[in-house]
Amino acid sequence: MGLFKRIGDNIRANISSILDKAEDPVKMLEQYLRDMEDDIADAEVAVTKQIAVVKRLQKQYEESQLMAEKRESQALQALEQQREDLARRALEDKKVHQAKADDYKEQFERARENADKLKLQLQEMKDEYEQMKAKKATLVARAEAAKAQKEINKVMNGFGKDTARKGFERMEDKVTQAEAEAAAGMELNSTGPDLDDELAALDKKDDDIEAELARLKEKLKESK
Repeated sequence: MGLFKRIGDNIRANISSILDKAEDPVKMLEQYLRDMEDDIADAEVAVTKQIAVVKRLQKQYEESQLMAEKRESQALQALEQQREDLARRALEDKKVHQAKADDYKEQFERARENADKLKLQLQEMKDEYEQMKAKKATLVARAEAAKAQKEINKVMNGFGKDTARKGFERMEDKVTQAEAEAAAGMELNSTGPDLDDELAALDKKDDDIEAELARLKEKLKESK
């Protein structure tokens, strides 16, 4: 009887500390339920055996009581036929069977009381199992929520720091370098005039001078 109570206490203690101690609470909850199922199965076997004991003792009690009653009836019959000696023997045998009946009755009642207690404790175990089974969904949800929160906390602790931040800074430097190189290339392409343009400009300057000389010569002629 104390075994069933101890099993129930251990199960409750283990279930209440699962979230703190288990690496995988979901798997541990399933394992605890399987353990409870095994305990219930063992308890059912024990109850079945106890009930069998009750039935055996009840049968022995009833058979002994019937035999004691039979011997008393036979003793009366013997007296009616003037067989006092036979009646005495019947009563002596009745005494033996009555003693057995009384002993079996005591054992039967004690066994029946124990069986009733075992059945009650078995039912309590089944009720406890159903409660834990229903509680499993809540505990699983809490475990998953805690796991998710831990993952988020882990990510948030490193979010925007070290690797990611340095990566952004490195990419920014690369973009700045690329822009500088592009600007330098444009500057190199536009540092001096094209050779053809320079030569054309020279020709244009010569033409202007010749025209200016011609104008001055014409002005000298007019002044004479």
